[in-house]
Formats: sequence, structure tokens, C-alpha cells
Amino acid sequence: MKVNVGCNGLTMKELAKICGGMLCYVGGEAGRDIPFRSVCTDSREAAEGTLFVALGGERVDGHDYIAAAVSSGNDCVLCERIPETSDHKYVAVVVDDSLRAVGELAKAYDRRINHRKVAITGSVGKTTTKEFVASVLSEGFRVHKTEGNYNSNIGMPLSMLSMQNDTEVSVLEMGMSNRGEIEYLSRIAEPDIAIVTNIGSSHMEHLGSRENICHAKMEIVKGLKAGGTLLLNGDDPMLRAYLTPGVTPVFVGIETECDFRAVNIRECIGNTVFDIRYNGKTAKNITIPVMGKHNVYAALYAFAVGMRMGLDEETIVDGLTRYRPVGMRQRIYDVGGITVIEDCYNASPESMKAAISVLGKLSSEKKAGRMAAVLGDMYELGDNSEAFHEEVGMYFAKQGGSLLYTFGENAEQIACGATFGGMYPENIYRNRDIKAPHITGEMLIHSLRAGDTLLVKASRGAAAERIIEYLKTNSERLR
Repeated sequence: MKVNVGCNGLTMKELAKICGGMLCYVGGEAGRDIPFRSVCTDSREAAEGTLFVALGGERVDGHDYIAAAVSSGNDCVLCERIPETSDHKYVAVVVDDSLRAVGELAKAYDRRINHRKVAITGSVGKTTTKEFVASVLSEGFRVHKTEGNYNSNIGMPLSMLSMQNDTEVSVLEMGMSNRGEIEYLSRIAEPDIAIVTNIGSSHMEHLGSRENICHAKMEIVKGLKAGGTLLLNGDDPMLRAYLTPGVTPVFVGIETECDFRAVNIRECIGNTVFDIRYNGKTAKNITIPVMGKHNVYAALYAFAVGMRMGLDEETIVDGLTRYRPVGMRQRIYDVGGITVIEDCYNASPESMKAAISVLGKLSSEKKAGRMAAVLGDMYELGDNSEAFHEEVGMYFAKQGGSLLYTFGENAEQIACGATFGGMYPENIYRNRDIKAPHITGEMLIHSLRAGDTLLVKASRGAAAERIIEYLKTNSERLR
């Protein structure tokens, strides 16, 4: 990971003061104060003017790569220890914990900029919600947002360091795998508005239960500013019932009465139209350029944030309309006469079902062709993994799926679930080897035909987008 420091750079003496570290001059004269304009955690990205952060780890220890970093012209290092031998001159700030030091640096840097902050976590829909919120707020403010997968213990602080000094609002996504991580990020960010999108099954492997996942996600209130706003999914029973001392939640939802509620939802090819009831008013015929109720939830959060930030209804609706999906999330396009829904960024049981629902809606709207899906492995589901995969397969079958292609060893249970749900075995194609996406690609080429609609979805580790690339490369062979 590497970011450019957004506000005229920092110096090593400033870094030492901020994080309480010891300034060390290795092989050179003491007293120099060296500036750095970027920060990286990968020695291959180190260059002149870059601060290389040496992070410890179970498999890879960044301290073993300090020499490689400084050999490329880099002369600034943040570390927990200095290697015994070095032929290079550089300045180091030595701390007890490099990761924590980056967090302290980000927090101090953030406080230099007069801006408000929105923090987002949840099991499903974090990035989509972040993009909707940023799209709305960009209508009235200069907005900074976390990019790509910069939502981890190291990624989010690095993202904060890249803020420009004219930022008026930052939108920060917070990911996690264990307890304590969201609290850590929230205390760094100190958000004015905190959002928890939902509580799902992701991270079950580490946390053991949805109750524990809920507790971990709700750590976001630990850094919430006094008088700040907490936005929760009012349709999620766990979030609806969660007690947050000193904080009165604002609820958004579809199924239940909420402070912001979407009603009259209509889906058609490529977009969704709905109304929002709030504060005794109704905003009518809001159109977002994506399909699915899960995207309506994200739009509801963005609408509520816009209102809390003082934007008027018309401005907020314009921002929702201008939203565009990022990465590999619900991109819909044609490949050789096949309508493809590319949704390969990640997967959980909840997001799988949401994507299958979109597939069913799109397939029925077309009134032609068959409903097909490549569904791959879902990870970090713990002891319930087999049951969750079966559940997804059964859901696909019950939604009217015609052709199923499973991708990966865990996905074998998706095939079993689809059979339990009533699909004929001859319409189910299996490929256990995620290192061989071409096998699934060939299955698609020989079984799909023009007019079919195909969803491709799996956890990030399966890299299911490779199947789509194979399909594109061989599109002339499609029937």
C-alpha cells in the first residue's frame, strides 16, 4: 500500500513527536530533519521522499525489507527495531508498534484539517454505501473517500493521510476480522456520523456468532463525537434492539417503520425507482442506476447523511442519481449475446442472495433466455460454512435458476443445495479447482446461448472475474 500525503508533506521530527518515537540517524549525521511526501508499507514502492513503514507479521516481517527500501533512494523509515547491519544512510523513527504509530500519525494529520467525517462499517454493503454517501455529499462539499480496499487497520489511516487540506467531508470505510479493530479505527477517525449497514455472517469463522459480529461492528460508536449521529438498519433485528448508551440511533429501512423509509420500490433493467418517507415528507420517484433492495438501503443511508449535513432534498436526489458502481460490483454488460452481471468483489450468504434476486429480476424483465449463475466459494464462515453454501444453492433453485456453475471446493455445497431445491443435476456444472477458471469458461461456452442472463459472484479469493475474461476472449464461440 502506498499513498501520497495530501497536505505538503510531513517531516521525521514531526513523526517522532506525534507518535512518541525515538529519532535515530543510521549511518549519517544527526540533526537533519527529512521531509516525506508519501507513505508505503511495501519496500518495492519505496522511493525518494517516501516513508517506509516496517510492519511486523506472522508470515512477512517488514523489518527484513528495510535494506531493500532504503537501497532505492528512500531515507525515511518507521519501525520497531533497526537491523543490526546496514550499508545505507537513513533516518528512522523507532516505536513500540508501527501499526499504532501510523494510526497516531493519521489522527494528528486529520486534526489539522477542518472537516466532518462519516464512518461506515457493516457485514455487507460498506463500499456501496460509501460510494452513495460520497456521491451525495460531492454535490455540496469537497469530499475525500477511502479508495479501493483501504478499509483495514493500516489502509484506513493511510487513506486519511492522503486527504487534501481543502477537504470539507471525508467518508471512511472500516473493515474488520476481529474484535477491537473497529474501535481502533473509530477512535482514530472520530466520526461525526457513524453507519452500521447490517449484521451478516461474514467473519463467523473468527467471531463465532452473529451476536459477536454485532458487538464488533457496534464498536464504531467508541470514537463517535459527542452529539454525533448513529445510523442503523432498522430492518435488522440485532441493530434495532442494540442499546447504545448516550446515543439515540436514527433508523433507515424498507420493511419496518423507520426515520427514513423506502416505499413503492420498482425495479427495471439497470435501475431502481422508489420513494423515501422522512420527517412527515415524501421524496418521490428517486432513481438509482443499479438494481436490488440492498442498493436501496445504501441510498437510504446516503439520503439520511445528506439531510444531516444540511443538503436540500433536490441536491441529495441529484447525488443519488449520479452514483456509479465501482470495481467489480454489479456491472451489467453484454458478452456475445449473453447479459453478464459481474459482481466479483466479494461474497457472503447475504450478498449472494441479494445478487441472485437481482439476477432473477433482470432475467424476468428481459422475458427471454435463461437464468444462469457462476457461484463460487465464500470464505470466513467457520463451522457453518457447509450450511451457508447449501442455503445459497437452495435459494438459487427456489428463485427459478436454470443453469448453475459452481466454482471451488466449498461451492460443491452450493450444488448440493440447488439439488435439494429442485434443480435437475444435469443443469448443474461443477469445477472444484479455482486455479482453472478456463474449465468453467468452457462449460459456459458449451451450454449458454444468446439471450441468457449470467451472474458471476464469489469471494475475492476465488477471483471469479477470470471466468468472465475467458468468456470475453472466446465470445465468438458462444452459440
